[in-house]
Amino acid sequence: MAHDEAAFSHLAVPLDLEPMEARSAAELPAGGGWRYEPKWDGFRCLAFRDGDAVALKAKSGKPLTRYFPEMVEALRGLPVDRFVLDGELTIAVDGVLSFDALQMRLHPAESRIRKLAAQTPACLLMFDRLCDDRGGALLEAPLHERRAALEALADRVGASPFVRLSPGVQDRDAASRWLEDASGELDGVVAKRLDDPYQPGERAMLKIKRLRTADCVVGGFRYLAERREVGSLLLGLYDDAGALHHVGITSSFTMAMRRQLVTELAPWRLDARATHPWHAAAAAPADGDDAQRLPGGVSRWSAGKDLSWVPLAPERVCEVKYDHLQGRRFRHATTFLRWRPDKPARDCRYDQLEVVAPYDLARILHG
Repeated sequence: MAHDEAAFSHLAVPLDLEPMEARSAAELPAGGGWRYEPKWDGFRCLAFRDGDAVALKAKSGKPLTRYFPEMVEALRGLPVDRFVLDGELTIAVDGVLSFDALQMRLHPAESRIRKLAAQTPACLLMFDRLCDDRGGALLEAPLHERRAALEALADRVGASPFVRLSPGVQDRDAASRWLEDASGELDGVVAKRLDDPYQPGERAMLKIKRLRTADCVVGGFRYLAERREVGSLLLGLYDDAGALHHVGITSSFTMAMRRQLVTELAPWRLDARATHPWHAAAAAPADGDDAQRLPGGVSRWSAGKDLSWVPLAPERVCEVKYDHLQGRRFRHATTFLRWRPDKPARDCRYDQLEVVAPYDLARILHG
């Protein structure tokens, strides 16, 4: 859905503004002048309003407006006629943020979207304000001034299930506790300089995540696009019933290592897919949450991608670094650490993973 820029003519901030981004850091920065905020696991979103015109834009620049009709109506009903907000679109299911519920919104059928909007409404967690009540840009203002303007807007909005103020602290110890408790819905902590302006498209913030490690079976690999070099390794973990589930990938290799892996993995290549446990499961798929996870599954997000893979005998084990789980799989691509020749593949089970309790959203939102 394209937006008519003329409908937003009173805003000094353009609809194609790139959001300010963050670069990774190993630990929380120390010293004065920093503000720490939760890094939510949702859809980054710039929300624009000029009178009755409302637009939602993703970090990529793609429009999100049609996928969140309840948010459009909620923003249109706020007692502020003009604003540009930077925040995170989230959906809570039973009090826990669900990235899966967000992904389900990216559906071509409007009837399906509206049904989901009624069943699982979204909430915009606001963490920056980019224009004032008249539409004037606040991009050059330091963060502490923009935050004061955002809090003033939040006071005017009042209690709303659709729009919430994302918290922040200047106490590094408090931010460390957030990081220690980081789970699926809390993706880590973002650190911002209080005196910095908003820098569109620049990695001017720091993002710090709590990282964990796991030993995984290497069940196959994919070639790098149009090259006979390893692009990614397919990772597996065994469940209590002895089924090997595909849980994610690791692809953090140098070009030299990608070439080396082709030769290194050759002894474990299987000539016939029929002998691989993932092939047998694919031939007789099960239903439900406990169904065996397999590589190569087609979804509306993977349409058009080459999902072919080369099976390997599930005997080699590697240690990887990951941030958190989404259901029974790694939420993001993992980082390869080392091979584990001392580790039996059958010992790579789900029960090795750290169990993190769902974060108490009410506690963090209300301080």
